[in-house]
Amino acid sequence: MTRTSARSGSPFESTIGFSRAVRVGNTVAVSGTAPVWPDGSCDPDPAAQARRCWEIMLTALEELGGSVSDVIRTRQYLVDPADADAVGLVHGDVFQGVQPASTMVVVKELLDPRWKVEMELDAVIP
Repeated sequence: MTRTSARSGSPFESTIGFSRAVRVGNTVAVSGTAPVWPDGSCDPDPAAQARRCWEIMLTALEELGGSVSDVIRTRQYLVDPADADAVGLVHGDVFQGVQPASTMVVVKELLDPRWKVEMELDAVIP
């Protein structure tokens, strides 16, 4: 099977040695994605962070031939359970009608203290 990758420009891609997303056959896995803008900034609002994560991930998915309707599983990591409603509403907006399997987990911390969320997704492209 052919293996293709998508990059997002994260400085961690080269130093850690990973791809934003990898497609093997019709399956795509998108790496844990943080809410960072191209200039390195990070909006403090959890909903804005969630939207940014989905934007980065769905761009990578599209680069590999998929779309939001191909997403079968999502994972959302939060550092504060008080952000669950705001982050969950963004998930609902993005996946209206798709309704993938989904997990939301509260973790102690993420790599950068500005990040309130980090997310992943898996997709199967018909």
